Amino acid sequence: MSTVNSLLAAISGEGRDAKRGGYSRPVYSDAEITLREWFIAEASVRGLEVSTDANGIIWAWWDLPGSAGDDASRKGSLVTGSHLDSVPGGGAFDGPLGVASALAAYDVLAAREASGELVRNRALALAVFPEEEGSRFGVACLGSRLLSGAIDPVKALNLRDAEGNTFADIAAANGLDPARMGRDEKALARIGDFIELHVEQGRGLNTEQYTDAAGRGPAVAVGSSILGHGRWRLSFSGQGNHAGTTLMIDRADPMVAAAQLVLKVREIATAQPDARATVGRLEPVPGGTNVIASRVDIWLDVRHPDDAVTALLVEKIHGQAQKIAAFEGCSVVLTEESLSGTVHFDAALSASLERSVHRLVPDAPALPTGAGHDAGVLAAYLPTGMLYVRNPSGISHSPEEYVEDADAEAGVLALADALEDLL
Repeated sequence: MSTVNSLLAAISGEGRDAKRGGYSRPVYSDAEITLREWFIAEASVRGLEVSTDANGIIWAWWDLPGSAGDDASRKGSLVTGSHLDSVPGGGAFDGPLGVASALAAYDVLAAREASGELVRNRALALAVFPEEEGSRFGVACLGSRLLSGAIDPVKALNLRDAEGNTFADIAAANGLDPARMGRDEKALARIGDFIELHVEQGRGLNTEQYTDAAGRGPAVAVGSSILGHGRWRLSFSGQGNHAGTTLMIDRADPMVAAAQLVLKVREIATAQPDARATVGRLEPVPGGTNVIASRVDIWLDVRHPDDAVTALLVEKIHGQAQKIAAFEGCSVVLTEESLSGTVHFDAALSASLERSVHRLVPDAPALPTGAGHDAGVLAAYLPTGMLYVRNPSGISHSPEEYVEDADAEAGVLALADALEDLL
């Protein structure tokens, strides 16, 4: 039986980013493909039946004894898993912790079944979803969006990465048929409940409300909700020109307009309680040191518990962008790239998770999060729930992301107990 920490150690060298620190594992990169192969090998050695569906989701099935392992016997199964791709320069746990924990939880459950402690009446599947971060093609949770029909497959297939490759091209190069991608009714019918374990992406478990006298919070929490959030691209267009020959008064510089808007984004979000707004990516065209840009694209991430407030924030930011652009002699276009409303996880499933987790971690709280997940996308179509494992610093999407070994192991046991109660 492998521990979750030994499983993570086995992939710790894959996708290290010497420039940014941490890991860069965009979907279908060499590093992410290596991790997919690692998962398939780990699932196969456990005797699980592994397949990759039309949308690139990997499924590893633990069928009921004596079942045919077909769609009928798998209908309404219990599913757990996460993703293996990362943001640029991300941490070691965002995604892989959930996948490794699913494998380790299976080991616990298989031992319980072998001893007669566990008698199942449902099949269990471990799942790996592609492009959860959206770091290559710009749309987060692309695999689960395709599976559920939350995104038009034509739109998805025409997404492009930084090198100009379409998602269709990359999918085809990795053995998928673009013509078959999109909502998968049979796959959805196989999922009765979905539970995703994830590193906590914040300090909820380490806040004063939950910490003990030593300043240590509970190892595990149950997810309650996900803030509504979306991604937008603002394209400022001006006049490209020579940096040395163009007087300052003669410029229509979209970089100046974009820079002013970045500050306005902070100002607008700060004025709204519970809002988060971020510009984490900026691309000038053509991007030369001695060239005044002709266009600057910035990507905006906005989140708030109230979807109407999220929309209002984007409207305010767009209004400021238009004013700034006009003053600088530029123009601006706003494009919505993805949008997800606030998600409240299934009440009955969350209650079951709380009962299971409290046997191991009595003080485990129910926590909301501002981070998006595949469980949040699938929540509109089937019962989903989440478990979070404590992150001492609360830092995520960064090399400083961290989970203590003991907490990771506690997360596995909490997941195994939760799965057992539902099996």
